[in-house]
Amino acid sequence: MTSVGVDLLDIERLERALERRPRLAERLFTDSERLYASSRARPGQHLAARFCAKEAVAKALGLETWSFSDVEVLQADGGGRPEVRLSGAAAAQASALRVRVSVSLTHTRSQAAAVALAASAE
Repeated sequence: MTSVGVDLLDIERLERALERRPRLAERLFTDSERLYASSRARPGQHLAARFCAKEAVAKALGLETWSFSDVEVLQADGGGRPEVRLSGAAAAQASALRVRVSVSLTHTRSQAAAVALAASAE
């Protein structure tokens, strides 16, 4: 089984939402995701890309009910491709489908996007 999910987001939209509701970041992103983003010149770009990754993973897995903390995007050592850590409903669905999930992130000044691939783990 192979499935793809994709998501695109206007970075300023997320930045405005986070300004209006500062605790939103805690609901959407893990401690390590927020820490990584805060170390960058424009944290909103990196949070937006991670938000897209979470949405893309949910689409690739066909999740209907899940928590944003179920999908964590980790930066690989040496700045390589990002890795995904699944828990909760996302991990259960990936296990049931017998798939591994990979993501690719990108952003411009105004847009962030991510693609998730759920492919057979066998």
